[in-house]
Amino acid sequence: MIQIKRIYEVPGEDDGYRILVDRLWPRGLSKDAARVDLWMKEIAPSTALRKWFHHDAGKWEEFTDRYRMELSEKKEMLQEVLTLEKTHKKVTLLYSAKDTTHNQAVVLLEMINTIA
Repeated sequence: MIQIKRIYEVPGEDDGYRILVDRLWPRGLSKDAARVDLWMKEIAPSTALRKWFHHDAGKWEEFTDRYRMELSEKKEMLQEVLTLEKTHKKVTLLYSAKDTTHNQAVVLLEMINTIA
């Protein structure tokens, strides 16, 4: 099972293997408090795409299309997440955005589910 969760939420026993999928480390959060098992910054949106989107929900559809195109070139990383799921049974993709519906983890999870 792969799920998503905001990194600022308290880590839980049911999180399983925790993967941070942001390019930048979350503000104000220590590495100990974050309890991240793996930081996959390379799977996050490119810096140019992240800056263009700037968490503007009005750009969501275009962001989704552009990020999917970026992810289509990172199939080995998507496969790595699936392998980690098989090994750990549960994986949580962590993101720092305040918007829980318009963020890269939502798109990433959809992409992973399509190749699973």
